[in-house]
Amino acid sequence: MNSSALVDKFGRQVNYLRISVTDRCDFRCVYCMAEEMTFVPREQVLSLEEIERIAGAFVALGVKKIRITGGEPLIRRHVLSLFRNLGRMLGLEELVMTSNGSQLAKMAAPLRQAGVKRINISLDSVDPDRFRELTRTGDLRRVIAGIDAARQQGFAGIKLNAVILKGRNDEEILPLVAFARDRGLDLTFIEEMPLGQVDEHARDACFMASQEVRKVIESRYSLSPCTHRSGGPARYYRFDDSPIRVGFISPHSHNFCSDCNRVRLTAEGRLLLCLGNEHSVDLRQVVRQTEDDAELRQAIVDAMDLKPERHYFDLQEAPQIVRFMNMTGG
Repeated sequence: MNSSALVDKFGRQVNYLRISVTDRCDFRCVYCMAEEMTFVPREQVLSLEEIERIAGAFVALGVKKIRITGGEPLIRRHVLSLFRNLGRMLGLEELVMTSNGSQLAKMAAPLRQAGVKRINISLDSVDPDRFRELTRTGDLRRVIAGIDAARQQGFAGIKLNAVILKGRNDEEILPLVAFARDRGLDLTFIEEMPLGQVDEHARDACFMASQEVRKVIESRYSLSPCTHRSGGPARYYRFDDSPIRVGFISPHSHNFCSDCNRVRLTAEGRLLLCLGNEHSVDLRQVVRQTEDDAELRQAIVDAMDLKPERHYFDLQEAPQIVRFMNMTGG
């Protein structure tokens, strides 16, 4: 089988897999999870060996890029062994990761040695008090130390991700831009996605569209559109006086579903065909019932027919998707 096997009924080729290795995290970001969470029982979580087997099936079907996510992926025990094995996987061109940065001071070097090429790091504030408020438990100094440790390792790319909530951290837009420019890092602003029921803020009142964020940036800096693509949904702009790029991911204000090239594997083995829908296939059942990799690959191929054309987010109503972001893997 080859890459032509993973084409959905709308003609979109899937060549990008996001894998959540855990739904647990050492932060409790207000847009990502509830303060008191019920996590997946450990016996229901895929083993690292099962994750590697599923990843291998996807690569055999033409997937070229795998992103490891969480929760926070680096708090999972022995996860470096998974990175090492994936980093040696023939046919996989890009092994990348998304992290909150809390463990990077000690993990950046072994991750680079394992074959991780790029890292995305979530950073919603550069003010210590506001950072603690947004993450509930996070230590900004530790995250910045992790960012700086990663910068020293020579990754092909390090990018910061920020979710802006009006009235909560919209004053952080320009400080975040200044922080990224000072360290020579690309920065992407992401519109909040209505996944899971949050109680701390009203999503419609706190929603800040990408164009509003861009307007704030352009009050101080000149931006120009650029053609750079990272393999995801971000649209990028360049500064006239800096080599870094600023991106915008806009699931509300600029639907990007027509270009969707990715699927997601949750920590408990659900293959999610869309971030904003519940269409899924239970791959845990497949890997635990058969050792035949041909059956596993066929289950993945068949799942492509379930991939919906697009998501529909409505900020005025209760979320249709009850799973939180930590259960989805971003």
